[in-house]
Amino acid sequence: MGKKQKKEVEQSPKDTQFNPLIIESKNVQTMVLMLDSPEDEILLKACEALYKFAEKGDENKMNLLTLGALPRLAKLVPHEDKQIHKYATLAFGVMATHSQVRKSMKHLDVLPSIIACLAPDEEVVVQELATLCLASMSIDFTSKLEIYEKGGLEPLIRLLSSPDPDVQKNSIECISNLIKDAMARSAFTEMTGIIPLLDLLNSEYPVIQRLALETLITMSNDTDSRMVLFQNEGHENLLRVLDNLEFSDLHADTLLVLANCLEEPDNVMYIRESGALERFLLFVTSSTHPEAQKHAAKAIARSAHNRETRHILHKEGVEKALVLLLGVNNDEIRVAASEAISVMSEDEASKESFRAEGIFRLVPLLKSDNMELREAVNVALANLTTANSSNANAVFDAEGVEPLVKSLHDSRDAIIASVATTLTNLALQEPIRASIQRYGAMTMIVEPLKSRNTLVQSKAALVVASLACDVNGRTELRNAGGLEPLIELLHSDNDEVRRNTCWAVLVCGKDEPTTHELCRLGALEILQEINLSSDRRNNFSEIAVTRLLDHNVTLKYILTGYLSSTDIIRDGFYDPGQIKPGKKVLTLEEFSNQDLNQHRPIFLINAKRTNELQLGVTSADDKVLEVPAIASARYVPSRMSGREKSSSKGKSRGKKEDEKLKDGEILQTKAEEEEKNKQWESPYDVFFDAYISEVTRSILPLPNTRDQVIALALFVSDKMGGPIEKELLHEFLWELHIAELKYELRSNIIPIGKIQKGIYYHRALLFKALADRIGINCSLIRGEYNRAWNEVMLIDCPPQDTIGLLIPPKAYIVDLMHQVGHLMKIDGPEAAHYKVCTGCSHRHCKCCKQVTCH
Repeated sequence: MGKKQKKEVEQSPKDTQFNPLIIESKNVQTMVLMLDSPEDEILLKACEALYKFAEKGDENKMNLLTLGALPRLAKLVPHEDKQIHKYATLAFGVMATHSQVRKSMKHLDVLPSIIACLAPDEEVVVQELATLCLASMSIDFTSKLEIYEKGGLEPLIRLLSSPDPDVQKNSIECISNLIKDAMARSAFTEMTGIIPLLDLLNSEYPVIQRLALETLITMSNDTDSRMVLFQNEGHENLLRVLDNLEFSDLHADTLLVLANCLEEPDNVMYIRESGALERFLLFVTSSTHPEAQKHAAKAIARSAHNRETRHILHKEGVEKALVLLLGVNNDEIRVAASEAISVMSEDEASKESFRAEGIFRLVPLLKSDNMELREAVNVALANLTTANSSNANAVFDAEGVEPLVKSLHDSRDAIIASVATTLTNLALQEPIRASIQRYGAMTMIVEPLKSRNTLVQSKAALVVASLACDVNGRTELRNAGGLEPLIELLHSDNDEVRRNTCWAVLVCGKDEPTTHELCRLGALEILQEINLSSDRRNNFSEIAVTRLLDHNVTLKYILTGYLSSTDIIRDGFYDPGQIKPGKKVLTLEEFSNQDLNQHRPIFLINAKRTNELQLGVTSADDKVLEVPAIASARYVPSRMSGREKSSSKGKSRGKKEDEKLKDGEILQTKAEEEEKNKQWESPYDVFFDAYISEVTRSILPLPNTRDQVIALALFVSDKMGGPIEKELLHEFLWELHIAELKYELRSNIIPIGKIQKGIYYHRALLFKALADRIGINCSLIRGEYNRAWNEVMLIDCPPQDTIGLLIPPKAYIVDLMHQVGHLMKIDGPEAAHYKVCTGCSHRHCKCCKQVTCH
């Protein structure tokens, strides 16, 4: 070990009776055979000679193993003659340092004899070689377990206080291997082995100090051992090591022991009361050893996982120490400090403490080339900004938005998840949300939405939910193609991913273009499927369906058969009738591509003009866009006038003609491509457009809502065939008229304005569409068997003696078929008859042409 002279083996008194035996390599075998001698003198000389021979090197040890010396020496270790016992032990101990020899020793029952050599009355040299043997053998798991079971731990603990440093070194080395087993570790604590172990920290031999620290690191992994360590002032011994600059190479391991011990809140309280915690934090900030500072930060992080410990560390101002470590130009230290900040951020008071300087030191590290550091910093910022708007503003003020958004395309999933969390926290502030969007967050989030990592998927969905609050965010996401991967996440088996995605879809469904795109991609069907499952549905999935329907009145009416007064029918609305549950709702374009069939027609509301004629609907004001004529591909030679042109001019003219032909072909191809790529548009309903103008001019100016409702009912009835007596409803040939329209238009889609013979549901649809245009609040309800009706809320005229009182409005159904304009109380018998078919009692209803009648 450097400071101790090698001990000389004492000369045996018996050696004076014989001349020394000189052993050469050629007669080693003879010496091995001499170990079988019955004479003690011969045995002594043989053991002594073999010890000296084995001590010279590993090759000699292997020679002795090959010659069979090992089992013979094992038998002589417990010999009653002390000198034979001593030299046999010495030889056996030296040979144990060779790995091959140790393998052979496992098959010999020699450990009890070696452990017996640890007795207090044994010579120091015997104890040294015996402990050396045990230390060598304890490397093997089987031998280590056997040493403990044979009672070797107790004498080894006693020898930790030996005055001989070699014995101490071998003993602590063996113990260090033994306590890797939990039973030996527990026994070591019960035997109060920690007390002599702590004393070894003051040894003048570095190797003993290091072995003691390694043993303490292992011991401090157990709660009981940590408590015993502090009860015996262990922290003072450890802090003395830290205070000694000569022991700087031991500081890292010392801090690791403290890190383990500080996991106990009682220990933290104890070390704080003694003033040692303040000394510890002072060392953290003033140390010039990076490894030590790294372990100090890790010690804080590990101990801070306990709530009580976090509170104590906060009172001691640990945040200041961690912020100072962020300024050290060492990535490993910064990583450890960032991890500690992340844990301390679980305490609200610590979050406040880190705001002033901590965040401004963390944000620049987002651009680091060190991936481990970026990950630790992002986790810290995510924790600091969670439920803390002031910290979110601090990140914004430190110009952290741009590097955060760019980090959404990082190669490490953990970083993306943390960045997404931080951006979600920041987006709660409206000015910051606008900044996040300006840096293209909605475009950047598309790739994380496609991730296979469920944590990334979940956090990315939250980013969408937080940024899709305004139309700009939704538009950017839609244009970036982010809706498709978002909807794909609705299929996830992970509850959190599915829940957050439903939340994002709910937020996205706030405007009609986004809602249409979501529905086109199948979001509504998936959400309905989720809601049918008791295991998969959640609060957001149910609200999301309602939100999508609220912003897509077409789907809402198709699926629910009901539109409230706030559900405004706009251009592009269509009604294909009620569909069966689970069946896909086709778009109007998909309906337009179907061949003419016998199914119920699709009724369209659209007063929006288009640039092309569709479905035969024209008006005098409409202009057809003409495509310029394209030159014929056939070549027509020109006539020759006067004298003949030269051949060169002929070639020139032919070349020009060819160029014209090519230009014509290019124009034709371009026109065909434009026609192919042209976006489909809904047919323009010139009649409905005219209806809007007429009701706006004649009905809107009426003085009150009641008059407007009655006038609109008369208008709708007039446009669709006038009043019809109930008994003559079967003579009203509306079905034939509808069939003729389909044939005329060569389409299953019929603009509502084209219908001149309409019954309940045609008239109710037209009434609702026109009422919405002039501001009359009314609802549209689909009944059974071609029935539909409108409900309006009206205030009756108060009696003269109640003038000035507020009278609540009442609900009425508007008669559009029989007594046109008549208002029926919603709960009255007239309304009940109007809503269901009561015109006959026949199985085949003549009134509504249905097979069954109610």
